[in-house]
Amino acid sequence: MALTYSPITSDWPCQVKTPGSFDWERSAVKWLRELVPSRYASYPVLLKHPVLLARHAQIQVQHEIRVARTALQTARSELPALGLHEGVIEHTIKLYAAEVMQLQHIARSIRAVTHALTDCNAARN
Repeated sequence: MALTYSPITSDWPCQVKTPGSFDWERSAVKWLRELVPSRYASYPVLLKHPVLLARHAQIQVQHEIRVARTALQTARSELPALGLHEGVIEHTIKLYAAEVMQLQHIARSIRAVTHALTDCNAARN
């Protein structure tokens, strides 16, 4: 019995249909468009070539991870000067830490979708 490759992992976004199923690429594009700034989400070249949209989403999320990490790393030293109470600072630090984790998960999800899109394109050619 031959094994079938399945790109579906725990990182696969629930908003994206299973590769190979009806309209799965459209669901991938819809999900990826939500991850990029709206001005990019409407560029025809990115919509026509979902792997380009996925690439841009990956770059976007990597930058967001850097921003959240910087905010997390500097919170204790910079937030007191803004007059914030310790409880607010602690809550903010937890928020940034959770955001980094969420963004890392999104980055893994984008990689999974990109891989499936690339495999699909290779199968067509």
